[in-house]
Amino acid sequence: MSLRIVTGVARREDSVLLVASRYASHPQSLWTLPGGRQEPGELASETVLREVREETGIEASIIELAYVSESYDGATHVVNLTFAIAASGAPHVPQRSDHIVAAEWVAIDELPARMQVAVVREPLLAYLRGSGQRYFGFHEAGVSIRWP
Repeated sequence: MSLRIVTGVARREDSVLLVASRYASHPQSLWTLPGGRQEPGELASETVLREVREETGIEASIIELAYVSESYDGATHVVNLTFAIAASGAPHVPQRSDHIVAAEWVAIDELPARMQVAVVREPLLAYLRGSGQRYFGFHEAGVSIRWP
């Protein structure tokens, strides 16, 4: 099985927009970039803007494709496209959210402690450092997610 996830990295001064997601397969909320599964007939650019709005209440615009990462969660091949986006304002979790429990601007120096999943954290930190690396591959995701 293959799954495409699209996320957005919004930077404001020395902080990044993150969301905390709750999944049945993980005991604690996981902090990550806003984003989610691409729907049939939807372009990746449309997915990221929809997901940012649904998860944070913030309207965004696309700057560029920041990086691509892929990993395996058991037999599931997960491909993640991450766009750099322009977004501002105070995030809030919309009432209809089924798994987002928090949304906030997080200081960049707090990201390593806040983001527990390496397949999400390491590409983001490399991008923020300006490494120029645009592809990241992981044979194992290091976390298993059962999607709602």
